[in-house]
Amino acid sequence: MKRYFQHIILIICLLFAIQNFAQKKDVKGYRIDGDEIVFTFDKEDYKNATHDEYGVLKDFEDLDIENVVVSGNFNNWSRRSWKMKKIDECHYELRKNIEDFTDDFMWEFKFLINHTYWAEPNENIANTTPATNEFGGYYNSSNLKFYTAVPKENGNTKFHLKGFQNAKEVVLSGSFTRWDEEYLQMKPTEDGWEISLDLQPGAYQYKFIVDGNWMEDPDNKKKTLNEFGGYNSVVEVKKWVTFKLEGYPNAEEVILTGSFNNWNENSYQMQKSENGWKIQLYLAGGKHHYKYIIDGDWTIDPENPVLEYDGRGNINCVKMVK
Repeated sequence: MKRYFQHIILIICLLFAIQNFAQKKDVKGYRIDGDEIVFTFDKEDYKNATHDEYGVLKDFEDLDIENVVVSGNFNNWSRRSWKMKKIDECHYELRKNIEDFTDDFMWEFKFLINHTYWAEPNENIANTTPATNEFGGYYNSSNLKFYTAVPKENGNTKFHLKGFQNAKEVVLSGSFTRWDEEYLQMKPTEDGWEISLDLQPGAYQYKFIVDGNWMEDPDNKKKTLNEFGGYNSVVEVKKWVTFKLEGYPNAEEVILTGSFNNWNENSYQMQKSENGWKIQLYLAGGKHHYKYIIDGDWTIDPENPVLEYDGRGNINCVKMVK
């Protein structure tokens, strides 16, 4: 009977530990929905709030919420411009297109209540980071941070590590999680460990952490030197992008050329369509310069107002892939 109760107590402790572990892995404050960043505020995720001017802590339960604003380094910590929509008494939401952001998820943000109180994240939120001033000094406060990576069963990027079946824990860490050492727990498989993520197009660095030991991906030859004199593995996520040129029904040949094919004048021949010409390319994330060659004449895209000089006096069109 004594041994029976010992087993029961052990099981309860394990369940509590697992539940506590899972809570600490929760990412709060946002989700990625297709091409949108959806900011999500839940009153129950916060215990305290800091007064904007006086720095005084206030119990969150004592706040009568009239409005909630998203404020971060992506909008110069604006206190009013990104106002959220009220869903119910505890939940607020704000949707923003990814195109509204300039950097690749290297952002920090917070929720501002009634334009006065900063919501302080609880300790069980995984994506917290110490708040700092412009000189690198620490505030007695925390911000929320973005992870580019979103775990998803059928995500567009799968990471697989063969072997190590006896390992207790394997974590995927990389630039997409700002090298977080806990967030992306990999799942054991018959021949190793794996995890699938939804990643926006771009080039990312990563490593595996096997029972606390960092290692490169042995099956990925793409690597880059890191600051510690070792190497990080590199994965490049691409996306189908359609280029359309309206008009020019009498043209005999239209070529797409750009930085993505080293300005080759022959490789990407566009197909004639009902309203003009089009072609679809599988491109990596980031900024691409391009132009059209219409029957031998180079021209910019008349429908694209985003132009840049290339440093040699040429003006090119810009296509951002996110």
